[in-house]
Amino acid sequence: MTGRPEDAPQDGGAAPGGDLTPERTGGARSAGRPEDTRGGDAAAPGGGDFTPEHIARARELRRGVWPVALAGRAAGLALLLALGLTSAGAGLVTAFGGAWAARVAAGAVSLVLLPQLLSLPFAARSRVVRARFGLVTQGWGGWAVDVLRGLLISLPLVAGALFAVYALAGVTRWWWAWAALGAAALTVALSWVAPVLFEPLFNRFTPMAAGPLRDALLALAARDGVTVRDVLVADASRRTTALNAYVSGFGRTRRIVVYDTLLSTAEPREVELVVAHELGHVVHRDVARGTALGAVGAAAGVCVLAAVVSWGPLLDLAGADRFADPRSAWLLAAVAAVGGALGGPLGCAISRRVERRADRHALALTGDPAEFIAMQRRLTVANVGEPAPPRVLHVLFGTHPTPAERIALARATR
Repeated sequence: MTGRPEDAPQDGGAAPGGDLTPERTGGARSAGRPEDTRGGDAAAPGGGDFTPEHIARARELRRGVWPVALAGRAAGLALLLALGLTSAGAGLVTAFGGAWAARVAAGAVSLVLLPQLLSLPFAARSRVVRARFGLVTQGWGGWAVDVLRGLLISLPLVAGALFAVYALAGVTRWWWAWAALGAAALTVALSWVAPVLFEPLFNRFTPMAAGPLRDALLALAARDGVTVRDVLVADASRRTTALNAYVSGFGRTRRIVVYDTLLSTAEPREVELVVAHELGHVVHRDVARGTALGAVGAAAGVCVLAAVVSWGPLLDLAGADRFADPRSAWLLAAVAAVGGALGGPLGCAISRRVERRADRHALALTGDPAEFIAMQRRLTVANVGEPAPPRVLHVLFGTHPTPAERIALARATR
């Protein structure tokens, strides 16, 4: 997890965020066994595992949050296209001075601040809706501080990238090759440093107290052949009621992290199942593979971007004579945004496949499909997740299998 926790939903209205469990939303529940969530329409996907009341509530949440999220995405893309495909973006960049460095700096600041400012009303509205369902514990002041922290992370990264790209474009025709290598290297570097540098900016971590659960989690990792440095507890409850756990870091920095909300809500065996799923990502080298794939994708993306943003007609629209002119910064961002939107569904499909494999790993490691089903029921109810969200939303934005699919997988392993 890096950067500021987002407010936009994921997974098409199913339990959003996280790997096995949602990172950002959830409902407070008392410890103990999950409430009886069965009694729904058995013919509907997941209907036999959840009450009609829960399904109706989850649909209400989705109908309240997703239109706002989609409108926010559309508005952000429209802003980039409006400023990237017209001379307005170039004018914005030159408004802060005609010097090369001033133009690059203006491009970085405007590219970070304007989309963020535009997104704030949509994010705020999403928070209001989610708060009605008991999914938010953080006050507006804390939320504003998180926004500021996110900006303080994004601004240096964007500024550094733009200065590097435009410096290269000004001195060599092969700038795109060097930029591609730099993008790949940055992707790898961020994967290594994010757990150490970024995660502590948003949560406090304390060692889990010695006891049976800590021993069980360490034993689970050892049985799986995964070396972890420690088991930490994140104070997620000051921001959210999300239920989550994850394995973070590489090598000697690797640790198991458990949300305090999960500890106070779930049975110890259910916590073990969440961690078993996360260990599956480590065993199958999903982080390393994802980092490698991200690096290759970043490099390839830079090459495609270079070809597109160097096209004369687009540069004319953007009000830039050549790409090496920093006035093309908004064009660069607009083309990148369109590419990201087009490639999003493919990335989601890959993610769902990876998460499904981690589910299978958790079931094989623990040999407890019944508890896995109970855990999925608990998490779906606690997070007001929709057992089977609309197919279109799930295909386009779903990063994890739906709760109904995960429960079906567990039943099939019995």
